[in-house]
Amino acid sequence: MSPDVDLTAPATGARAVLKHLLAVDCRLFEFAAERQWPGAGPVLPRLSRSANHGVLWFAAAAAIAASRTPRARRAAVRGLASLSLASLTINTLGKRSVRRPRPVLDPVPIMRRLKRQPITTSFPSGHAASAAAFATGVALESPAWGAAVAPVAAAVALSRVYTGVHFPSDVLAGTALGAGAAFAARGIVPTRAQIAPPARPRAAVPALPGGEGLVLVANNGSGTSERARALRNALPRAEVVECGPDDVPDELEKAAGRARVLGVCGGDGTVNAAAEVALRHGLPLAVLPGGTLNHFAYDLGVEDVRDLSRALEKGDGVRVDVARFRSGDKQGVFLNTFSLGVYPELVRERELWTDRIGSWPAGVLAALKVLRANRHPLQAEFQGRSHPLWLLFAGNGTYHRMGLAPGRRLDLADGVLDVRVVHGGRKPALRLLSAALAGPLTRSPAHAAVQVGRLHLTGIEPGTLLAYDGEVVEVEVEVWLEKLPEALTVYRPLPGS
Repeated sequence: MSPDVDLTAPATGARAVLKHLLAVDCRLFEFAAERQWPGAGPVLPRLSRSANHGVLWFAAAAAIAASRTPRARRAAVRGLASLSLASLTINTLGKRSVRRPRPVLDPVPIMRRLKRQPITTSFPSGHAASAAAFATGVALESPAWGAAVAPVAAAVALSRVYTGVHFPSDVLAGTALGAGAAFAARGIVPTRAQIAPPARPRAAVPALPGGEGLVLVANNGSGTSERARALRNALPRAEVVECGPDDVPDELEKAAGRARVLGVCGGDGTVNAAAEVALRHGLPLAVLPGGTLNHFAYDLGVEDVRDLSRALEKGDGVRVDVARFRSGDKQGVFLNTFSLGVYPELVRERELWTDRIGSWPAGVLAALKVLRANRHPLQAEFQGRSHPLWLLFAGNGTYHRMGLAPGRRLDLADGVLDVRVVHGGRKPALRLLSAALAGPLTRSPAHAAVQVGRLHLTGIEPGTLLAYDGEVVEVEVEVWLEKLPEALTVYRPLPGS
């Protein structure tokens, strides 16, 4: 029943302390074995088995990610990453450093015991470490999801003593190691909250108690009804107008005529339309993400109704840059990205299939069709030279990338266009993939990057497609791009507010 330590040897100093602690540990184990745990019999052994090989936590991560919010997805990924680091530490160092035998099962009722007893050493508890690592990792990204997972993690840890496979100290040590692994993972890859966008330049915007003075237009085509209802509950004095995609421009204009603050709920294209109206009427903009990608809202730091309502009621706002393009009689603004080349073709092809097979499958199919097509690269002149290009990308602000992960902007008021080009040549798919893998690298035989305040492109074949914030239009021979620094005022929750 006791660990593999000679308790009859003379006890002095540290050895005496260790002897005392081990004796207390054994008595606690016996106390737990003899105690009646109401309601635990049918639950804890099954819960303990379900956590074998992390199965329970992988299922929990899938359930969290299924909520389809970016915070939940990050929480699920961080929980699994923390679990992996904890398991690696336990299996390579913990179990091999302290070779402690498992408890003797005599005091444990037969109905509590696991059908298959573990054969590894007892110290520390791997199950407790995995449970604590997953729960702590989730909580570091999303306290709400962490609070939901914590009781399950605690029950798994307790189940290891209840079923007689661990001493209490094994569980405590495993829990501490698991939580430590989660914090170590955060030190390696900081959470989104640790990399908050700069608070400057802060804007003077009105606080709207209960949302009074806000008129928000929600694009029903983006599936925003649920978020519109949530906003009504959070801000009962706000006016929410739900409409179809074709009616969005008119409803935004009407809303701007009576709003103190113009609000919008939809994808990046809908937000782009709202930004144009807000700029024209000199109104601050409140953005609630409601589309597929929502790059601007997420880079702004607004992920859900809670974020936006907090900013509105406290009067937290900032000024952000807007970028503008002009080509012949066509002009517009973009909050996220502008592109020429294969990407606009991909967007148009994706739109043909989205209603039939869904957004992501349509995107994959469109990419395959566009990259396999027999085409010539785009010809464009800039800086006095003609260049064959497969892709020209201009971001409204500097995009930070890691491998193939989606880009993110940390500063929405940095005053620059982030211009990336993929040079023309053979094997366009290989060149585009290498550019995606390279991320922020500035020079290579296949691609280049530069940050400028304005850009003038000439020599473009008429009818070439241009994409901006997910919208596609045809361009003329010339295209002008320029930044409008700090032109738009938007609501955003600020750190410490």
